[in-house]
Amino acid sequence: MHKTIIRWALGPLASLALLAPVHAQSTGVVNALCSTDAPWCEAAAREFTRQTGIRVSQSHKGTGEIAAQLRAEAANPKADIWWGGTGDPFLQAAEQGLLEAYRPDYINDLRDWAVRQYAMSGNQVGGFYSSAIGFGYNTDVLRKKKLPEPKCWADLVKPEYKGEVEISHPATSGTAYTVLATLVQLMGEEAAFAYLKKLHQNTNQYTRSGQAQAPNVAKGEVAIGVTFMFNFEKWKFDKYPVKTQSPCEGTGYEIGGIALVKGARNAANAKRYYDWLMSPAGQAVGAQVGSLQVPANKTFAMDPRIPSLDSVKLVKYDFEKYGKAAERRRLIERWTREVEALPR
Repeated sequence: MHKTIIRWALGPLASLALLAPVHAQSTGVVNALCSTDAPWCEAAAREFTRQTGIRVSQSHKGTGEIAAQLRAEAANPKADIWWGGTGDPFLQAAEQGLLEAYRPDYINDLRDWAVRQYAMSGNQVGGFYSSAIGFGYNTDVLRKKKLPEPKCWADLVKPEYKGEVEISHPATSGTAYTVLATLVQLMGEEAAFAYLKKLHQNTNQYTRSGQAQAPNVAKGEVAIGVTFMFNFEKWKFDKYPVKTQSPCEGTGYEIGGIALVKGARNAANAKRYYDWLMSPAGQAVGAQVGSLQVPANKTFAMDPRIPSLDSVKLVKYDFEKYGKAAERRRLIERWTREVEALPR
């Protein structure tokens, strides 16, 4: 990892410059939960502490796990802020009254899809970044096994890919739930579950997190991974034999979340960390450590390696419907009952 010193960006967010450098003797702690790539979580915490002197005590977990943790700790919250990871579990936590409303003063510095998350959640959830669901595959593995490169959802259920596909588990991974909800919206529910039963026969394992597929594909441990496509970009730039593909039929996308936890013990420090993460300085950290999502803040030039979504055929993803806790529970229970229970 490059040790890059991040300088505070001037411009529309200059009012946030009250995040003084460490010599200003800011003190205290913020307890954070982070669901995006671990290097981003770690680098952001280090840089925020360097700039402010506020210590970040941060855990890295999947969005499904964190949502369950917040429910379990609702009467006595241990966390102050939750950031990164696909947004549906954030919306469900908002619906369950686990998050604190916050509409930042710099709302106009954010992209439209980020602003819509505030409106949809009563200002409890902000949009942090965006990326589309797709495939990543190891070209060396496919060539050695004489397998074609997949282009469409329909390809992944072909018999020749048996045991060659890896995906995460929708009960613990917000990524996998986004895949599930995407297929339901793309195909219709009955056709989607028929498809998922076929995909189950080709799946070698369901991982806890949607971040596992990219390294496993890059290292040749599995031929094909289904997750957010940005996960594979770092490995491509590091010269691993990895290619990505957006499904030809269309695909869903995420709006990664950020939120303050209701009843936070360190509310003031949590808000400072939130504001810094949404600033150009905080948003730039992701690309600097190889996380190449589209950032929510539009006031700075994003890393040129970040893949554009312009050429991806996106479904009209219904975040309001599929962000509801009851809908998530219903779909996951059906998946567990009808898909996961099947032999392979």
